Amino acid sequence: MPVKNYYHMCRKGIGRPVMIRTRDGHVHRGIISHVTPSKVYIRPFGRRYGGYGYGWGWGWGAFGLGIGLGAITALAFTPFFWY
Repeated sequence: MPVKNYYHMCRKGIGRPVMIRTRDGHVHRGIISHVTPSKVYIRPFGRRYGGYGYGWGWGWGAFGLGIGLGAITALAFTPFFWY
C-alpha cells in the first residue's frame, strides 16, 4: 500500500488502538497519538511515558514511539480488549 494511504488511514485513526507490522518484522501495538507526513506516533500499551517533569529523557516522550510510514507493511485497527 502506498505511504499516502497509510498516512490518511492513520490520520483518521488518531486516538484508536492499532497494531502495526514493519518491514523488519516487528509488531507494535498502541494508540495513535500523532501523525506527520513521514511518521505515525503511537503510545505503546503497558509502558510509562517520559516528558518534562517526569525524568531526564526516559520513556517515549510527548507523542510516543515514532514509526516511519515507509516501513509499515500492515496496519490494523484493533479493539481495546485485545490488550
